[in-house]
This record gives sequence, C-alpha cells and structure tokens, in this order.
Amino acid sequence: MLLAVEIDSEREVLDSLKEIPEVKEAYQIYFVYDLIIRVEAETPQELKDLINRIKGIRKIRTTLTLICIKEGDVQVGIGKRV
Repeated sequence: MLLAVEIDSEREVLDSLKEIPEVKEAYQIYFVYDLIIRVEAETPQELKDLINRIKGIRKIRTTLTLICIKEGDVQVGIGKRV
C-alpha cells in the first residue's frame, strides 16, 4: 500500500502501523506518497478489513492499494485505488 499522510506525521503513522501484525514492512518514501507498506492477508475479506483498519489511522490522507498475486514463479501486480 502507498500512503499519503499529513505533513510531518510520517513517524507517528509508522508507529501506529507497527502495532498491526499484518503489516510486514513499512518505509518512508518521497514524492506523491509518503509511506509504502507491505501487508499480508489470507483472504480477500481479511484484506478488506485490514485496509479499512489502516485507513482508520489518524493522519492518513489517502491510500493506494496494490494487490500482488503470485502465479507460479511470476508475480502479477494489480493496482486498485481505495
């Protein structure tokens, strides 16, 4: 997921994301979005619930969810704006 957050709130949002076990990696980035995170979910419903939980974190303005589906040895990415 790509996250755009309020100005100077990257550290606060990263600290909140650390509390969510499904968030496996989180990094600060620069440009349109401020943070990139990798999450894991077993089912589409679990992913939907996780996305809603993340979107509920204060100071997150917008998100962009990119879903990766592994097929054999090739990874296919599908982007979805949420």
